[in-house]
Amino acid sequence: MTIQTHKKSIVQFLIHFTAWGMVFGLPFLIFWKSNDSDILQKLLHNFVVILSLVSVFYVNYFVLIEYFLFRQKVGKYIFYNFLLILFIVTILHFWKEPVPAINPRFKEPPPTLLPREVLSIIVDSFSMILTIGLSMAVKMTGKWYKTEAERQEEKKERTEAELKNLRQQLNPHFLFNTLNNIYALIAISPDKAQKSTLELSKLLRYVLYENNGNFVSLEHELNFIHNYVELMRIRLNSDVDMKINIDVTEKNKTVAPLLFITLIENAFKHGISSTQPSFIDINIHQSADKQLSCIIKNSYFPKDDSDQSGSGIGLENLRRRLEILYPHKHILLTKEEDSIFVAELIIPLNSINAL
Repeated sequence: MTIQTHKKSIVQFLIHFTAWGMVFGLPFLIFWKSNDSDILQKLLHNFVVILSLVSVFYVNYFVLIEYFLFRQKVGKYIFYNFLLILFIVTILHFWKEPVPAINPRFKEPPPTLLPREVLSIIVDSFSMILTIGLSMAVKMTGKWYKTEAERQEEKKERTEAELKNLRQQLNPHFLFNTLNNIYALIAISPDKAQKSTLELSKLLRYVLYENNGNFVSLEHELNFIHNYVELMRIRLNSDVDMKINIDVTEKNKTVAPLLFITLIENAFKHGISSTQPSFIDINIHQSADKQLSCIIKNSYFPKDDSDQSGSGIGLENLRRRLEILYPHKHILLTKEEDSIFVAELIIPLNSINAL
């Protein structure tokens, strides 16, 4: 039994104990100021009646509901409850009969349409039926909460597995794109390619080992973005205007890792031309309402189908991760106008305890 389950069992016990304690204590509150000489007899009578209701409640709660009702054996459930009510009502009937003789002050009650014994049996049986209904309600409510908790736990596990899978997709995707850029440098400048390989090893340490959780330190993520941009800057020629501006005041917050890098990768993939002037403008800033915004503008030179500089899973992966990690709390916009591509991503900043 886990600690969580143990705590839950203790809470359930305390709830049941408190509820029945109040029921048993009610007659004492009613009769404690009474001067009747038969007060003990009244208390004993109420105690036995309540004890019979407790018996019916827990026989159903622990046995009949579990073994018959929950297993779709409704006929047997009704039959055994009928026997249970018959047994307890019979005991109560024979126990109540001597009571008037013991009490010298007993007064014969006024006549009723039905004999007193029959009326008493009907009242006791009806009380038992109500108790059975209460037991069913409590048991089924508990089972519903348990089933719902298990469903939520399964959903959480599936989500965690999907996020892990998405990260596993993203890491090779990132490596593939970066290696393509280094490969392009080898023919142009072996020295730059060598330097890029060294810088790549630093980035891979973060990608493979430091971002395994759903959220990471914002400071580490921003450092990774800055280092990635500097790595990509190595291969740029003088015709590319590359700008990056990071204005964040609360770097102790947390964010989901490798979200912005997908948009930055796309900017380098589609925003640079080897024959025409081009630009990339990256602006990451924190707003007053604790939102982190990344706006990327770049010249747009879309690649054709023959281009092998990326696997094409980046944006799809990004959208799915945003749906899981920031449901209804993120904004992702992309548009192309006048050969300029604009991508904007806004996410909320989390406190450090989200790590």
